[in-house]
Amino acid sequence: MKEIQMVDLKSQYAEIKADVDSAMQNVLDHSIFINGPEVKSFQADLENYLGVKHVIPCANGTDALQIALMSLDLQPGDEVITSDFTFAATVEVVGLLRLKHVLVDVDPDTFCISADAIREAITPKTKAIIPVHLFGQCANMDEIMTIAEEHDLYVVEDNAQAIGASYTRATGETIKAGGIGHIGTTSFFPSKNLGCYGDGGALFTNDDELARICRSIVNHGMAKRYYYDRIGVNSRLDSLQAAVLGIKLKKLDSYIAARQQAAEYYNSFFSQISRISTPAVNPQSTHVFHQYTLKIDGIDQFKMQSYLKEQGVPAMIYYPVALHTQEAYGAKDYSDNDFEVTNELCKTVISLPMHTELEIDQLQHICQAVEQYLKNN
Repeated sequence: MKEIQMVDLKSQYAEIKADVDSAMQNVLDHSIFINGPEVKSFQADLENYLGVKHVIPCANGTDALQIALMSLDLQPGDEVITSDFTFAATVEVVGLLRLKHVLVDVDPDTFCISADAIREAITPKTKAIIPVHLFGQCANMDEIMTIAEEHDLYVVEDNAQAIGASYTRATGETIKAGGIGHIGTTSFFPSKNLGCYGDGGALFTNDDELARICRSIVNHGMAKRYYYDRIGVNSRLDSLQAAVLGIKLKKLDSYIAARQQAAEYYNSFFSQISRISTPAVNPQSTHVFHQYTLKIDGIDQFKMQSYLKEQGVPAMIYYPVALHTQEAYGAKDYSDNDFEVTNELCKTVISLPMHTELEIDQLQHICQAVEQYLKNN
């Protein structure tokens, strides 16, 4: 059996090596390393794939979130509601812009932000909502968009983990994740479903004016060279990374299918074990399984993680410490009682290897190792 990786980028590269090497060599040959033709081509291809009018490439997913908020003309002290159960990047950009993050609990089944909790958190200072499409599926966007419309709020989708997922609205319209709110953002960090070989990110929107502003912000606030309309940042996707992404975007749907096939194997095996809850899927959303995350009753996550490592099975715990308890994010401002679901998840979830190159013997070994640990504990 081949060594099991949490994310096997080396094997994935081997399968597309000739195309990637050729595309990167082409960049070296023309030497337009910033905003080269590969960036423009990838931008157009991603617009077509997502079905959005505008894709604005940038340097990384965290920048994408920050630029999205900068484009909305929010003022210091304005409140932004987002999920407590997420990676810190979602909230750190709020603080960097001197806005106020308002953390709320998540849905117990999908682990995405709770629409009911959003409603309860709205105040006259609320200006935006950042739903996180966690682990590979969409939050309840119909309800979130209804709330936003009722209260005249912006919606910025954090789509770093769910690019390629589709959401079917109550109207019957199917939209790719990130194209539902006012702005969508994503990360092309190497381990993402669509990842480059360094850092990269993008914003997407159907709003012409927001697109114009975002394009200005990513390039120092310039719409025209040396004319600065606003304070901006230096956040551009370089041509080498765009070359890689252009190759991998063509394979994204097949990558998603491979992840879904691995998830089906996991689901079939673990459905027979009463202590394990396999990932629930929002019936309005497809799941692209950026992570495959189990909820397991009565375990010590870290002991289980250590045991699995001894068996040659890497496993990760996303996220063991809730944001509302973190000093950097205002722990004193929150009551632990308002985060019942997040508190439980922080103690009961563990993520297993999930990537495009998983083989049957590896999946068997992973499942049997989990089963054996639970038998003994």
